[in-house]
Amino acid sequence: MEHKIIDVQDVVIRFAGDSGDGMQLTGSLFANMSAIYGNGLSTFPDYPAEIRAPQGTVSGVSGFQVHIGSEKVNTPGDYCDLLVAMNPAALMANAKWCKRNAMILVDEDSFDEAGLRKAGFKTDNPFAELGVDDRVLVVVPITTLTEESLKDSGMDIKAIHKCKNMFTLGMACFVYDRPLDYIFEYLESKFAKKHPEVIEPNKKVLKDGFNYAANLQVIADTYHIAPSHPKKGTYRNITGNQAVAWGLLAASEKSGLPLFCGSYPITPATGILEELAIHKSLGAKTLQAEDEIAGICTAIGASYAGNLAVTTTSGPGLSLKTEALGLAVMAELPLVVVDVQRAGPSTGIPTKTEQTDLNQALYGRNGECPIPVIAAHSPANCFDAAFTAAKIALEHMTPVMLLSEGFLGNGSEPWLIPSMKDYPVIKPPFAKSLGADGKFKPFERDPETLVPRWAIPGQKGFEHRVGGLEKNHDGVLSSDPANHALMVAEREAKVQKIADFIPELEVDGPASGKLLVVGWGGTFGHILSAVHEVREAGMTVSRAHFDYIYPVPRNTGKVLAGFEKILVCELNSGQFANYLRTLFPTADIVKCNKVQGQPFLVNEIVDAIKEEL
Repeated sequence: MEHKIIDVQDVVIRFAGDSGDGMQLTGSLFANMSAIYGNGLSTFPDYPAEIRAPQGTVSGVSGFQVHIGSEKVNTPGDYCDLLVAMNPAALMANAKWCKRNAMILVDEDSFDEAGLRKAGFKTDNPFAELGVDDRVLVVVPITTLTEESLKDSGMDIKAIHKCKNMFTLGMACFVYDRPLDYIFEYLESKFAKKHPEVIEPNKKVLKDGFNYAANLQVIADTYHIAPSHPKKGTYRNITGNQAVAWGLLAASEKSGLPLFCGSYPITPATGILEELAIHKSLGAKTLQAEDEIAGICTAIGASYAGNLAVTTTSGPGLSLKTEALGLAVMAELPLVVVDVQRAGPSTGIPTKTEQTDLNQALYGRNGECPIPVIAAHSPANCFDAAFTAAKIALEHMTPVMLLSEGFLGNGSEPWLIPSMKDYPVIKPPFAKSLGADGKFKPFERDPETLVPRWAIPGQKGFEHRVGGLEKNHDGVLSSDPANHALMVAEREAKVQKIADFIPELEVDGPASGKLLVVGWGGTFGHILSAVHEVREAGMTVSRAHFDYIYPVPRNTGKVLAGFEKILVCELNSGQFANYLRTLFPTADIVKCNKVQGQPFLVNEIVDAIKEEL
């Protein structure tokens, strides 16, 4: 059979298996290798929701999808060109994501009677049962071949079986013309100090997997994805959680303030706390508190002491933090609250992504308690979003809610490492002089921004009272009705004035027309891809994406007024659409919603756009 190398624009690979099969590592290595090669990429780790689901069951399947291309890639892809299924449960859970011409690679050794029944198959032909027997099926005894590859390695059988993912990765590298050098370098750097004995066995099984695929007659064609031509500079592959942490570190540098993060671990936000804990050399202090309430309260204390204060969480943890968040609003202290959203309510599906915390971010506090809300729209954008959240918090003396999502926090894409000289200096409004009467008035405001001054404990003459009780401009406790109304109005006006310091809403496409497609947060790439697809079909449609939720950009009303209909696409039941309706009641707003714990498919948005057009 003649071997052909076919040039393609992009491919989507989905690695799936039990939690112990190393699919997250396999997918990450394939993605990082492709990033170094110069491909555009987007990844989507899909973790099981149960900590220890029974082995071999569908609920225990762990997946990692990577989309690589010769141009910029905006989404992890809807359907895959190659599905790697290490056991029957992985095939059962993921066969529906295969394209009509997809290749399916399975470990034949795991497809025994017990494995098939545990996965829920009723027949002995899982491919026919799932309707995928017309795909390119590559059935390989991966476990047996790995054992054969490492029979002289001196490793025990359990350790050998842990190398199955490297054999599979070698096969995938052959199919998609990937060089192995990066993986060799990773193995050497990862294990050189603690486990040097595993380096050569893993290299061998990787090469054996590559060579086996090269000799396998069923794989007639392989595919080449040329490098993209991005803007010149130094790139690295980065996850959204890493980018948030680094954006906060950058804000610490540009403000001259030490960074403090007080948090409680919670999926999928824990990665931010873990990343910040690595960087003590950059002045970051981290505290893993005993609960969510302690996490935010330590951060408020750090803010009072003059730090850039941060607390990180996900939906259920945000619920617990809300009382203390009201304290930060009343005390008018800067604080960044990062909420990496997941499927709820309650514990919900903790490893799956949604945008269902928006109402909680906007309204989830007692009393009149306004705080700015912004949202990151891609893994790399999480850096700028975190920097901006910190800048707003510090310069406007307010807590700020930064909304991320599990899809962004765990997903990754290439990131052009910026120069810090291109980022603005952050200027907190420190109290430097007393009033004409020689007294400090903690809630006396800048007439332009309505921002009070920030006095740090220990400044002689700037002593003042803090706490959750209402006060007047002098910082004196007050239950006077007129004063309370005034302070409530001023805190709201201070937040609204932030609109004067954020960019206006940009429209991609004509500034007026029949339809404007709107999104916020992590729907960015899927909406962008869908709009491009619709335009290529000859239809006219415009797009706008909201990074700033509260307050909205100043020109939002003008933008919306230019279109007959506004289609709002979001991973909830319509929270942002309903919010826009309250702000702009004359706009004709329609909804495109998904609440399945999964990102949009591009074709779902395409269908919604076509229906409105």
